[in-house]
Amino acid sequence: MSIGVRPEIKATEISQGFWDACKESKLVVQKCCDCKKLRHYPQLLCPSCHSEKVEWFEIRPTGAIYSYTITRRPFHPAWKESTPYALVTVDMDDGVRMMGDILNIDPEDVKIDGRVAVEFEDMPGQGLVPRFRLVY
Repeated sequence: MSIGVRPEIKATEISQGFWDACKESKLVVQKCCDCKKLRHYPQLLCPSCHSEKVEWFEIRPTGAIYSYTITRRPFHPAWKESTPYALVTVDMDDGVRMMGDILNIDPEDVKIDGRVAVEFEDMPGQGLVPRFRLVY
Protein backbone atom coordinates (compact mmCIF):
# COMPACT_ATOMS: atom_id res chain seq x y z
CA MET A 1 0.00 0.00 0.00
CA SER A 2 1.52 3.31 -1.00
CA ILE A 3 1.08 6.39 1.11
CA GLY A 4 0.75 9.77 -0.55
CA VAL A 5 2.16 12.97 0.87
CA ARG A 6 -0.15 14.09 3.64
CA PRO A 7 -0.96 17.69 4.54
CA GLU A 8 1.59 19.32 6.82
CA ILE A 9 0.70 19.32 10.52
CA LYS A 10 0.47 22.91 11.67
CA ALA A 11 1.12 22.96 15.40
CA THR A 12 -0.39 25.78 17.39
CA GLU A 13 1.08 27.46 20.45
CA ILE A 14 -1.13 25.17 22.54
CA SER A 15 -0.26 21.91 20.71
CA GLN A 16 3.45 22.57 20.02
CA GLY A 17 4.63 20.55 23.03
CA PHE A 18 2.71 17.49 21.86
CA TRP A 19 4.24 17.60 18.37
CA ASP A 20 7.73 18.33 19.73
CA ALA A 21 7.49 15.17 21.87
CA CYS A 22 6.33 13.17 18.84
CA LYS A 23 9.59 14.11 17.10
CA GLU A 24 11.30 12.18 19.92
CA SER A 25 8.80 9.27 19.76
CA LYS A 26 7.29 10.29 23.10
CA LEU A 27 3.58 10.46 23.86
CA VAL A 28 2.72 13.41 26.07
CA VAL A 29 -0.44 15.09 27.31
CA GLN A 30 -1.06 18.23 29.28
CA LYS A 31 -1.07 18.01 33.07
CA CYS A 32 -2.62 20.76 35.16
CA CYS A 33 -0.06 22.14 37.61
CA ASP A 34 -2.81 22.98 40.12
CA CYS A 35 -5.27 20.03 40.20
CA LYS A 36 -2.89 17.50 38.53
CA LYS A 37 -5.53 16.24 36.05
CA LEU A 38 -4.30 14.97 32.70
CA ARG A 39 -5.97 16.16 29.53
CA HIS A 40 -5.91 15.60 25.81
CA TYR A 41 -6.45 17.37 23.36
CA PRO A 42 -4.29 20.31 24.42
CA GLN A 43 -6.31 23.20 25.77
CA LEU A 44 -5.59 26.67 27.07
CA LEU A 45 -7.44 26.17 30.38
CA CYS A 46 -7.88 23.12 32.59
CA PRO A 47 -11.48 21.93 32.15
CA SER A 48 -11.54 20.83 35.82
CA CYS A 49 -10.22 23.89 37.69
CA HIS A 50 -9.71 26.48 34.90
CA SER A 51 -6.04 26.94 35.70
CA GLU A 52 -3.75 28.22 32.94
CA LYS A 53 -0.73 26.49 34.51
CA VAL A 54 0.22 23.43 32.51
CA GLU A 55 3.13 21.06 31.95
CA TRP A 56 3.70 18.24 29.49
CA PHE A 57 3.53 14.75 30.99
CA GLU A 58 4.67 11.55 29.28
CA ILE A 59 2.05 8.79 29.40
CA ARG A 60 2.23 5.07 28.74
CA PRO A 61 1.60 4.39 25.04
CA THR A 62 -1.00 1.68 25.70
CA GLY A 63 -4.75 1.52 26.02
CA ALA A 64 -8.02 -0.12 24.98
CA ILE A 65 -10.31 0.71 22.08
CA TYR A 66 -13.34 2.62 23.36
CA SER A 67 -14.99 3.20 19.99
CA TYR A 68 -14.21 3.13 16.28
CA THR A 69 -15.49 3.93 12.84
CA ILE A 70 -14.48 2.54 9.49
CA THR A 71 -13.53 5.16 6.93
CA ARG A 72 -14.35 4.01 3.43
CA ARG A 73 -13.97 7.26 1.48
CA PRO A 74 -10.75 9.26 1.51
CA PHE A 75 -11.15 12.82 2.72
CA HIS A 76 -7.86 13.76 1.03
CA PRO A 77 -6.02 12.26 -1.98
CA ALA A 78 -3.14 11.07 0.25
CA TRP A 79 -5.50 8.59 1.94
CA LYS A 80 -6.89 7.13 -1.29
CA GLU A 81 -4.70 4.02 -1.21
CA SER A 82 -5.27 3.51 2.53
CA THR A 83 -9.05 3.23 2.55
CA PRO A 84 -10.83 1.52 4.09
CA TYR A 85 -9.20 2.02 7.48
CA ALA A 86 -10.39 2.14 11.07
CA LEU A 87 -10.27 5.33 13.09
CA VAL A 88 -10.22 4.44 16.78
CA THR A 89 -10.90 6.29 20.01
CA VAL A 90 -8.70 4.80 22.72
CA ASP A 91 -8.93 4.94 26.50
CA MET A 92 -5.25 5.28 27.28
CA ASP A 93 -4.03 3.44 30.38
CA ASP A 94 -3.18 6.76 32.08
CA GLY A 95 -6.75 8.03 31.83
CA VAL A 96 -7.07 10.22 28.74
CA ARG A 97 -8.74 9.46 25.43
CA MET A 98 -6.92 9.74 22.12
CA MET A 99 -7.96 9.21 18.55
CA GLY A 100 -6.01 7.83 15.62
CA ASP A 101 -5.87 5.20 12.93
CA ILE A 102 -4.99 1.61 13.64
CA LEU A 103 -2.37 -0.42 11.81
CA ASN A 104 -1.89 -4.14 11.12
CA ILE A 105 -5.55 -5.12 11.16
CA ASP A 106 -8.39 -5.44 8.69
CA PRO A 107 -10.81 -2.65 9.68
CA GLU A 108 -13.65 -5.18 9.89
CA ASP A 109 -11.74 -7.02 12.62
CA VAL A 110 -11.42 -4.05 15.01
CA LYS A 111 -13.18 -4.76 18.31
CA ILE A 112 -14.21 -2.63 21.27
CA ASP A 113 -11.81 -3.22 24.22
CA GLY A 114 -9.03 -4.42 21.88
CA ARG A 115 -5.64 -3.62 23.39
CA VAL A 116 -3.47 -1.21 21.41
CA ALA A 117 -0.10 0.50 21.66
CA VAL A 118 1.14 3.68 20.02
CA GLU A 119 3.86 3.48 17.40
CA PHE A 120 5.41 6.53 15.84
CA GLU A 121 5.58 6.39 12.08
CA ASP A 122 7.37 8.82 9.78
CA MET A 123 4.52 9.88 7.51
CA PRO A 124 5.31 11.60 4.19
CA GLY A 125 4.72 15.31 4.62
CA GLN A 126 4.05 15.10 8.38
CA GLY A 127 7.05 13.64 10.19
CA LEU A 128 6.66 11.31 13.17
CA VAL A 129 2.98 10.74 13.93
CA PRO A 130 1.47 8.53 16.65
CA ARG A 131 -0.54 5.61 15.24
CA PHE A 132 -2.11 2.67 17.03
CA ARG A 133 -1.17 -0.98 16.61
CA LEU A 134 -3.21 -3.88 17.95
CA VAL A 135 -1.33 -5.84 20.62
CA TYR A 136 -2.26 -9.38 21.56
